[in-house]
Amino acid sequence: MDWLVVVFASLAALLHVGFFVLEAVLWKRPAVHRIFGARTPEQAELLSPAFFNLGFYNLFLGIGTGVGVWLWLDRGQVALLVFGLLFMVGAAQVLRSRSPRMWRGTLIQGVAPLLALLILAIESF
Repeated sequence: MDWLVVVFASLAALLHVGFFVLEAVLWKRPAVHRIFGARTPEQAELLSPAFFNLGFYNLFLGIGTGVGVWLWLDRGQVALLVFGLLFMVGAAQVLRSRSPRMWRGTLIQGVAPLLALLILAIESF
């Protein structure tokens, strides 16, 4: 079942890097504004600094979890992987509590790392 952990954790890392691309790189596009609920150009401009920062948060979380996967596979060190996955699940819960309309984002951000954590927990017993 190690391959399932690798698949779900890598998917979670890739998704977070994808959120970086949306939030920090492609934010100027109106289609991206609509994804995150900004309905007017003024609202998008007001949200721009926050989403720029969130983008880099997601980038570093994705990179950290990717490195955690590599360390776990290469050296058997699970701490960084578990930390990154727990942080992703926690971030999804914060997103859900702060913006209930963003339930799809909560699922996208939280399901893959949660599955990887559950499989890791099952394997450790």
